Amino acid sequence: MNGSITIIGAGLAGLVLARVLHVHGVASTVYEAEASPTGRAQGGQLDIHDFNGQVALRECGLLEEFRSIVNMGGEAMRFLGSDGELVGEIPDDGELGNPEVLRGELRRILVESLPPGTIKWGHKTVSIASGDRHTVTFADGTSIDTDVLIGADGAWSRVRDHLNGAAPEYLGTVWVETFLHDVEVRHQRSAALVGSGAMLAMEPGRGIFGHREANDVIHTYVVLKKPLEWMRTVDFSDREQALGEVARQLGPGWAPELLELVTRGETTPVARPIWGLPLGHTWDRVPGVMLIGDAAHLTPPDGDGANWALYDGAQLALAIVGSPGDVEAAFTAFAEQMVPRSAASSIEGYQSFEQTFGYNAPANLRDMMSRAKTYGHRH
Repeated sequence: MNGSITIIGAGLAGLVLARVLHVHGVASTVYEAEASPTGRAQGGQLDIHDFNGQVALRECGLLEEFRSIVNMGGEAMRFLGSDGELVGEIPDDGELGNPEVLRGELRRILVESLPPGTIKWGHKTVSIASGDRHTVTFADGTSIDTDVLIGADGAWSRVRDHLNGAAPEYLGTVWVETFLHDVEVRHQRSAALVGSGAMLAMEPGRGIFGHREANDVIHTYVVLKKPLEWMRTVDFSDREQALGEVARQLGPGWAPELLELVTRGETTPVARPIWGLPLGHTWDRVPGVMLIGDAAHLTPPDGDGANWALYDGAQLALAIVGSPGDVEAAFTAFAEQMVPRSAASSIEGYQSFEQTFGYNAPANLRDMMSRAKTYGHRH
């Protein structure tokens, strides 16, 4: 293709885009605000679906590397009541339909698959201007001009801002996360409670989500429906006090073994408010500019967001490769598929999130378990 391709953001979508372009002999440059690949924690474990995420990794030529980082047994799910009683469970069938991997490890193999110098670390985008070309200015005062600009810069996308896109909205739910380490030796009751995969214990508007991760770790999330201002009332830098307060917010009647997932947390808790883009939002099209991943269709976490980000990156790369010299044709073809697909996925994501963590949580969990057994699919 003629002209330069600039990708803003070295998340999963941007990295897959750069990798698939590279596989087809098309160069691109990725600009990332983080100072290095290890500049910050990359989040927890992801289940990578066979109909979108794995399709993208196949286009990357990285399925073997992907399989090497799979957390075997991680597809199992357990549903508990707040009293600790088992409501039901879905065993890991060993078929690897949606294998679990650490986000950081997945990102690592994508970073390592790119030629040296493809990613420019420590380049935080602060402004964008479009004329005959697109000018991107970074926080250090430097700038670049590019013919093609792709926003893969996540929830608070500067590229989406440039296109007059919608701003994320707070969805009324906070996730507070902490970790337990060496759980088979030091936290045996918690290890048995969570099992080899995920454990959900929900009441309306609150609950505990435990996720067994690689390296003998349990990643615990406490889900609370709270106003955004609530987070300012808790000193999250004081680990024991904060975890105690979070456990109190769950209310009375919770089984001690469930509360231990929270109160025995070994890391400083992090409160993560959940944001999403309004359903049906659009953005102004500017020639030579496109959005992918969360920049295009941020939804609450339901297991699909990372998969569609991977898929977006691969499909946009294939569209560019398939329309050499005509990026607008590539963008149009891609958008015709991505926009309705992401709209449908967003609706499903909001519904799934509310069913799992909303005001009829216990009954919904039983229904989700029954559907998963019937259809052999889960998020």
